[in-house]
Amino acid sequence: MNAPSRPEVLHSANVTPLARLDIPGGGEVVVHRNHAFIGHMSPPDGTAIYDVSDPRRPRQVARIAPPDGFSHTHKVKVAGDLMITNVERHKRHFFRKGERIAAVTADLAATLGRPPQEAEIAAEIGVAPGDLDTLRAGLARGYQDGGFRVWDIADPANPRHLATVRTGGIGVHRFDMDERYAYISTEMEGYVGNILVIYDLADPTRPREVARWHMPGQHVAGGETPSWPGQRCRLHHALRVGDTLWAACWYAGAHVIDISDITAPRTVGRFNYHPPFPEPTHTFFRLAEPIAGRDLALMIDEEHDHVPGQPHGFLWVMDVSDPTRPVPVSTFHVSERESPYARAGGRFGGHQFQERQIGSLVFATWFAGGVRIIDIATPETPREIGHYIPSPAPGHASPQSNDVDVDERGVVYVIDRDRGFDVFSFER
Repeated sequence: MNAPSRPEVLHSANVTPLARLDIPGGGEVVVHRNHAFIGHMSPPDGTAIYDVSDPRRPRQVARIAPPDGFSHTHKVKVAGDLMITNVERHKRHFFRKGERIAAVTADLAATLGRPPQEAEIAAEIGVAPGDLDTLRAGLARGYQDGGFRVWDIADPANPRHLATVRTGGIGVHRFDMDERYAYISTEMEGYVGNILVIYDLADPTRPREVARWHMPGQHVAGGETPSWPGQRCRLHHALRVGDTLWAACWYAGAHVIDISDITAPRTVGRFNYHPPFPEPTHTFFRLAEPIAGRDLALMIDEEHDHVPGQPHGFLWVMDVSDPTRPVPVSTFHVSERESPYARAGGRFGGHQFQERQIGSLVFATWFAGGVRIIDIATPETPREIGHYIPSPAPGHASPQSNDVDVDERGVVYVIDRDRGFDVFSFER
């Protein structure tokens, strides 16, 4: 890892670059008590903790490796003296293709009247011929290690492992937590796609499951039948505000879940806009304080492979004064003209915003569009008031700004999906 440097950023507005670290790509960054907690995308890198007391000189104070070479721990949350890191199968989408080999081989043999060649099988499932042996090995090996780990970070430089909880399937993706409960998005035996499992952390050495929530159709072991293919409709993650969880459910849109009885979560509202919009719902979050006298929530879609003619992933502003009926107020988009890297390669479009309220400001990552700073003081007309587009890391065509957090000093921390960690301040 290189020492912090002062980045030379050519594309920004109303910000001051403070530092850049050349580190492996990350999936989430959370800032807590002058420390940045980063979940890295790929093994052997797991969770890194940086002292950011001086944001111009972030200093790594701890590093936690994934539990094995087949898992990544790319998400992290902190509350009080507790930290949770996920454990999920690395390259999960790739290895899922291995599950299709047997059926594809049989179908091709019936169609062709002969055993299919490796290249024909590979083309049908969308991989290179040389990948088939890797997929078969992964299928034979299986995966039973998904879940999450709990840590004591009273001393962030010396995280202390408290518990490992194994869940099911490919394991845990994104999640939320407070000092009492963890709101985990995970696959579980008997369900299709990620569901919500709530754990009590009263004794963090023994997290205890207290409830589950899923969408109708997910619980196949209970006799339900999904009306969608594969894992298309699933929980991405749910964020708690008061006694409500605000759940982003991929191609099933946004769900509002009442947890006034923590042991019996129940759906009270939903908003689904698929179709016609092409990108899945990544994050749904109610603002704790009203803006312009309105109870609002933010929602953002995650950009994937862009289809020409379709809108890029974007940010929604929702009125949730009636949580049973979320209603769109406005949307915010970034034109390809607003980033020189929009068509350079990699993703361009919305992904994530800081999961806390900062007045009327939204700091949103836009992959090759960097970080966009949006003011929703007038909810009907969100207005960009600043942006920060990091330069691409060496060997990469574009930045891939993946996740962002903001501390109480107004310092902004952004992790790149491929490589790099940038710190900047915002002057309104």
